[in-house]
Amino acid sequence: MDSLTQVVLGAAVSVAVMRRRSAVWKAALWGGVAGTLPDLDVLVSHGDPILNMVLHRAESHALFWLTLFSLPFAWLVARVQRDAVQLRWWWLAMWLALVTHPLLDAFTVYGTQLLLPFSNHPVALGSVFIIDPAVTLPWLLGLLVALARGGDARGQRANIWGLAVGTAVLLVGVGLQARVDGLARASLARQGVVPERVLVTPAPLSMLLWRVVAVQGGAYYEGFHGLLDAPGPMRFDRHDRGTALESAVAGIDGAQRIRRFSHGFYRLHENGAGQLVVTDLRMGLEPHYSFAFAVARRGSPFQPLPVAQSVGGIAPIGPALAWLGQRIRGDAVDPPR
Repeated sequence: MDSLTQVVLGAAVSVAVMRRRSAVWKAALWGGVAGTLPDLDVLVSHGDPILNMVLHRAESHALFWLTLFSLPFAWLVARVQRDAVQLRWWWLAMWLALVTHPLLDAFTVYGTQLLLPFSNHPVALGSVFIIDPAVTLPWLLGLLVALARGGDARGQRANIWGLAVGTAVLLVGVGLQARVDGLARASLARQGVVPERVLVTPAPLSMLLWRVVAVQGGAYYEGFHGLLDAPGPMRFDRHDRGTALESAVAGIDGAQRIRRFSHGFYRLHENGAGQLVVTDLRMGLEPHYSFAFAVARRGSPFQPLPVAQSVGGIAPIGPALAWLGQRIRGDAVDPPR
């Protein structure tokens, strides 16, 4: 999730644990710090854009390592606050603020390696967009009330209610995702498509519109479903996955990393500059994708690049937002191309 949401969640969780055991602003401050720490891995460059992508949300987001880190971190917080008597409560607050960060990230589609060092499987539920005000605002409002009231009983209740409502929105997203998944599979079956895998994710900023990507053999299908759409099957557009180029990337580490990290939702193509590009189909919309990398140049055979080049991008903001608003209202309009 976005940095603001992680800070707010960490602060709200810490306030909920510490209650009147510490000044509310101190609990919020340290909780916000703990909620931010896992994302500091973005400051580490691995010298390659693909490595930077797949190694984000790795060790710094692993529940095991965060649990170990929470012990000295809580000791440091208690020492700074000269509050050793509350050390166990500071530990509980800091541990929860730390581990709720990757747990929340796991609801997004990016991929969070929660189980390192035992497994590097990137957990990616994909039921919430990276920025969703419906999740953030309840947590933020509850926290602000608690801070404004100095952490009294009413403020604490407001914070708990904010945490509960925001969490409920996350769970609603899981239910909506399952509903759209069923509709998508039924719609694809009516078109004679039996997909190998289906991805259902919310559109930016709202769970009122969902994007579906289905992979079948050498093709992928993209469709959208809004909760306000007229009844009927979803419409899908078919696109080529570039499977004829698989042999060209068989020995290229970066391409294989994207293949695994995307859970098979990727495509290959040769761009106008004669470069072989591997694209993660999960984040973006056709033909604009956030994560696309040139990994080889034209040749006989293709020649791997020494370092992959990031060639991804996003759709033009103005047309994209206009389309998003129309689709949320249920208008059957095509996305910006």
